Amino acid sequence: MAELAPYALPSTSMSDIDIEAQIHGKVTRYCLTSTALIITIGNKKPQTVPLHNVIAASYHPDARLLKVAYVLRKKKKGPLELVHLDGQVEGSRAEAAGKLAKTMLDWAYKDIKLHRRLKVLINPHGGVGKAVAVFNKLVEPVLRTAGCSLDVVYTKKTGDAYEIAKSLPLGEFDALLSVSGDGLIHEVLNGFANHAYPRKAFQTPVAPIPTGSGNGLSLNILGIEDGFDVVAASLNAIKGSPMPVDVFSIVQNGKQTVSFMSQALGLMADLDLGTEDLRWMGDSRFMYGLFRGLIKFKSCNVQLSYKVVEQDKRKMFDNFKSSRSQTSSESIPQEIQDADSSLPKSKVSLDETEGWTIFSEPLLYLYAGKGPYVARDFMAFPVSLPDDGLIDIVAQSTTNFSRTDVLASFGGAPKGELYWNDSLHYLKAEAYRIKPLSKKGYLSIDGESYPFEEFQVEVLPRLATLLSSYGYYNAPFDDVKASKQ
Repeated sequence: MAELAPYALPSTSMSDIDIEAQIHGKVTRYCLTSTALIITIGNKKPQTVPLHNVIAASYHPDARLLKVAYVLRKKKKGPLELVHLDGQVEGSRAEAAGKLAKTMLDWAYKDIKLHRRLKVLINPHGGVGKAVAVFNKLVEPVLRTAGCSLDVVYTKKTGDAYEIAKSLPLGEFDALLSVSGDGLIHEVLNGFANHAYPRKAFQTPVAPIPTGSGNGLSLNILGIEDGFDVVAASLNAIKGSPMPVDVFSIVQNGKQTVSFMSQALGLMADLDLGTEDLRWMGDSRFMYGLFRGLIKFKSCNVQLSYKVVEQDKRKMFDNFKSSRSQTSSESIPQEIQDADSSLPKSKVSLDETEGWTIFSEPLLYLYAGKGPYVARDFMAFPVSLPDDGLIDIVAQSTTNFSRTDVLASFGGAPKGELYWNDSLHYLKAEAYRIKPLSKKGYLSIDGESYPFEEFQVEVLPRLATLLSSYGYYNAPFDDVKASKQ
């Protein structure tokens, strides 16, 4: 994760600094470069720690102790782990040690605020029910070591996070951490939407600590390798920069709901909501639900209509690639910072008909949303961008598409390869509508169950804020067709 944090690293024009210390009787050399701390203990192979991974450094002259803390993988494919390194420095090197510690901290944080104030919401019952133990053992030590102040609240029932976010004191916290799955984030953002000052509330950056079953948002922020790594998520909470993102306004029966990730109907809603009793399986329940849904293989009896902006897959892919190369750290626009009014008003009337297209083929499933991953084994929206002001819509037709085709295509689902399937309709739209043509069915919004009734969706551009160490969704996506030619 940290190696790919382009705008978190300092300039390479700075001079290297090095010093020696004693750790358990072994001579240890600390060499500080503009991008990394290189540690050599005795005759061991030097260890390179990216400065983004350094979370604390200090020198204590009375004890002549140089203290450094960082997170690093002890195994190539393993999770990040917290490391404390305390070295005894000779008295003559005290001044150099003090300079090293101060410079290391300055370079490691650069323009990132030290000692963030964090509101932490923990759902003890999320996922497989290990959120409290994981927080106490792995997350809190990292945050405390970095000097963060924590206001921890344990939710007791559904709706607690909504109420906390709805009344969150603005300006008191640098970020809100959700130690759970995507459901708690859904509550938080809807709480912000109903805050007395919703636009300002939405500027409180949200950072997920993945302890749920799906953890789609964490996968999108941290990437497939670190998406379930709670220490990587903790590092993002400490050092991530604010990233404005689009969210969606969903109007159903006159009530507005905010969605940050996905809306699903048909097979995809069935495998999500139809496997609620299998949460103990973790995210494996989604694949199980897929196979179970294929047995029925029934069409989703709804009418889909949308205001399309782009449906050329090649153009969307090229735009995705070019946007990644142009991404840089951005601040929240001043006009949004100063706003304290209500949520943006709807730009799309419910009875508007001009410019709308009706999807004419029978649907196996509909998926719409923001952010490439919806689960570890499914990159549903591979060309999704954080703030393009559009909804990515996936409509899988049953025309000339069988159970065998589904099984064959889902082998590449984790890498987004379904995108290139000719039978998969993928488009970007300003808004869309769903009108159920039957009485029974599932509607999943951010993994939460909603009434299977008519609704309309449109974008709320750059309204919400996430913490990110990249400045974009960390979900690489390639042209599979070109690579196979």
